[in-house]
Amino acid sequence: MHQTLLLCLSLLLAVSILVMIGQRLRIPTPIFLVLSGLGISLIPGIPRVEINPELIFLIFLPPLLYEAAWFMSWKEFWRWRRIIMVLAFGLVIITALAVAYVSSALIPGFTLALGFLVGGIVSPPDAVAATSVLKNVNIPKSTISILEGESLVNDASSLIVFRFALVAVTSGSFVFRTAAVDFFLVTILGVAVGLAVAGVFYAIHRWLPTSTRIGVLLTFIAPYTMYLVAEEFKVSGVMAVVSGGLFLSYQSHRILNHSERIQSVSMWGTVVFALNGLVFILIGLELPVIMNGLGDYSKVEAIEYALMVTSVVIVTRILFAFCSAAFTQFIGQYITVAVRNVGYRAPIILGWSGMRGVVSLASALSVPLALQNGEPFPHRNLILFITFVVILVTLVVQGLTLPLVIRWVNFKDPIPRLPDDEQQNRIRIKLTKAALEHLQTNYADEANTNELVKNMKDRMESDLRQTKRHLDSLEDDGENVTRYNQIRTEIIKVKRDVLQRLNSKQEFDDDVIRGEEARMDLEEEKSNHPIH
Repeated sequence: MHQTLLLCLSLLLAVSILVMIGQRLRIPTPIFLVLSGLGISLIPGIPRVEINPELIFLIFLPPLLYEAAWFMSWKEFWRWRRIIMVLAFGLVIITALAVAYVSSALIPGFTLALGFLVGGIVSPPDAVAATSVLKNVNIPKSTISILEGESLVNDASSLIVFRFALVAVTSGSFVFRTAAVDFFLVTILGVAVGLAVAGVFYAIHRWLPTSTRIGVLLTFIAPYTMYLVAEEFKVSGVMAVVSGGLFLSYQSHRILNHSERIQSVSMWGTVVFALNGLVFILIGLELPVIMNGLGDYSKVEAIEYALMVTSVVIVTRILFAFCSAAFTQFIGQYITVAVRNVGYRAPIILGWSGMRGVVSLASALSVPLALQNGEPFPHRNLILFITFVVILVTLVVQGLTLPLVIRWVNFKDPIPRLPDDEQQNRIRIKLTKAALEHLQTNYADEANTNELVKNMKDRMESDLRQTKRHLDSLEDDGENVTRYNQIRTEIIKVKRDVLQRLNSKQEFDDDVIRGEEARMDLEEEKSNHPIH
């Protein structure tokens, strides 16, 4: 127990230090952590780290997915829903099929079911890897939204493919029609379970007297509950977490107060940083364990097979991106699509953004040691090695070159958007006008007689006036101060109502709305410490 605790603390310390070094070197965090873990694993005397796949699925996956769903723009998700679903489901299945046929044809002893299993493992790109690489790159918001949305949903589809392929290998039987029906049932019922559990948490937040600490704690409990309940009913826990997270995020302005939002953002930022860091450094540390288990395969053969599968994964994604763009242009003649003329630039970026990560690693490690009849699972160690190479090559090679590809392509956002600062100014103008209108309608007399209220009105009309009159008016009598605090809180509520109405309009991006909401949260936090 003490050794396990020491190992965890050592890894967290190593992650913190390596992240700082990676930021100084301007290397994306996931890439630097994987390479660092790989380097550390080669040091003589370093203890071998074997990852329990249940640890990743149960401990790591729910909060990582929930956090990604929480900060996903629902407007962007809905705008790009078709391409997201096509990538998340269609591309996953096609990648699995391509890997299945190529590997079964070229790897001795590989059956089609084993190839489909490998395809299900390596098909889903990693959301964290993509966003980390693109964080400091000038890329349109639409591209980031598509990649984030795809990574949210494709984890579920790949895990479902993996589950059915695993059943086919272990039991020796596979009925396509049954598997197809089960695929859709597991997905749809997973969404239903996630929304049902989210509804329970919505009711707790909304109608029970929760405190700030309880409210923040509930946001941490929610993803684990969604995942566990879904898995208990044998449906997709990933889809449950994603759907539930999207629902609660959309309702966050109703279920969380300003203090809960401020503290939950801080808490989730720290938790996700630690979990992501641990996962990526563990990927690198796992290499010696995988290498030692290759068994009958030589390292040269294993590397050849792994690079072959990696090439299939990369080429399939690129071809699929271009085919999707062509199909969008064709179908745009008959139905309304977000962008009809996609061009060639967007498919290049989407095609080269398929970095693999945590879900692929966890899936590979969860392959059982033996079949149902007790025989060793065929080619298990080679499957693990192929997965590791796919993760390493896509993460490092594609991740490091993606910024160069983006600059070379010079892709412009197909959706006309106002600059962020202009959106912010427009939002603040609308909020201030609404607040002033409310003040003039309901508190016209007090705006002239109560110096504090008058000062608030002056500051809303013009930011040029400073706080001198406000500070001087603090000497006013207690009744005026009390009324000022009440009116100030009411004004913030009016602004929030207007902000939520603006959130439904396409001209304002969700991240800009969230920025304004955070600013008002801080303003309201100050108002909860009223002047005296």
